[in-house]
Amino acid sequence: MRGSRDGVNALWRGTPEFGRGGATGQTVRVKYVVCVPDGCADEPFEGLGGRTPLEVARTPVLDELCRRGRVGRAAVIPEGMPPGSDVGNMAILGYDPAEFHTGRAPIEAASLGLKLPGDRLAYRCNLVTVGDDGTMVDFAGGHPSTAVAAEAIEALDAALGRGAGSGLEFHPGVEYRHIMVAPADWIDADCVPPHDLTGRPAVWPSGAAAERVAEVMRASRDVLRDAGVAGLGANQVWLWGQGFQPSMPAFTARHGVRGGITTAVDLVRGLGVLTDMEVPDVAGATAGYDTDYGAQRDAALAGLDGGLDLFVIHVEATDEAGHAGDAAEKVRSLERWDAEILADLVAGLDRRGPWRLLLLPDHATPLALRTHTPDPVPYLLVGEGIEASGADLYTESAVAGEPVVAAHLLLDELLTV
Repeated sequence: MRGSRDGVNALWRGTPEFGRGGATGQTVRVKYVVCVPDGCADEPFEGLGGRTPLEVARTPVLDELCRRGRVGRAAVIPEGMPPGSDVGNMAILGYDPAEFHTGRAPIEAASLGLKLPGDRLAYRCNLVTVGDDGTMVDFAGGHPSTAVAAEAIEALDAALGRGAGSGLEFHPGVEYRHIMVAPADWIDADCVPPHDLTGRPAVWPSGAAAERVAEVMRASRDVLRDAGVAGLGANQVWLWGQGFQPSMPAFTARHGVRGGITTAVDLVRGLGVLTDMEVPDVAGATAGYDTDYGAQRDAALAGLDGGLDLFVIHVEATDEAGHAGDAAEKVRSLERWDAEILADLVAGLDRRGPWRLLLLPDHATPLALRTHTPDPVPYLLVGEGIEASGADLYTESAVAGEPVVAAHLLLDELLTV
């Protein structure tokens, strides 16, 4: 049970004139927001007294939204699919991953402006730190700055990619997340995501193309060592998540509303690009704990003011904390969501007229496991025309008895007024 909760005064200020055909006799379009605290769902954790971060965090605004809305359980990861942010966020945007998912890396490639022909595929290229004993010490390579990482990727491209005439291309992304483009026959490799290996022996690729993939990973150690990039903690690359670029219907054509998204993660940005959503660059938005929550909130409200009907707010910090096994930071990130996004977001939406909000993570990232799981996650639907279900809290235990719904269907439910 959480500690004491403060009431949220005037959290809900919707009035009849904002409704369809209300006091003015005119129809006012409902505004929609989707909130994605990446990986925030968890399991009871010994370091938190057997509670989850959602149960510990002080989130009075979220508590009040629960009392005014409906909570449930959603399967963001279809059975048999990898529990990644690519799959989960695709589902949240209303696209069935079983139909549209082709791999993680090609989605991120799209965010970099790469259009891949049918005979080329993309690999995710992490800058990582692997110990001399073969242990995956850090799947994020010490979280290098984007500028430092770009210098390292340029060295790799010169030595192993375009500079070497190998048929490979290395493209810099954000911080430790980058892309390698390869010929189509490199597709057949079974690659373990590096964040699944933290503190454990690094499991190298298997399959028909595995030796070529592994050769690049081994060779990258020498390149990065010889490049001597100042400030780089990574000592090699890790290739995974390969696939061909998917063809996805535009968001407006599929859902009948104009959408935008704010995120600091290439993967999520790539989904926006592939579906023709607006993806503004938001100063201060990062994929770490230091992201400017308020800037992302304000980007959403500005997008709605600028003619968009729906805006997605994706923040990575809770997932990063889960991967790090940092319980205090995961709790703090949830509390910042509440205080720095939800509080003023709800107040701002109230001033703009009728609205609806959907909140759920793209997967669970349990602190004890430090990686993703495919378990169902809690979701919240609240706003215009949504009946309260009587829930008091947005937690894993609060929805444990609820039926599981497919997450890719929730956006249609959000939009059905």
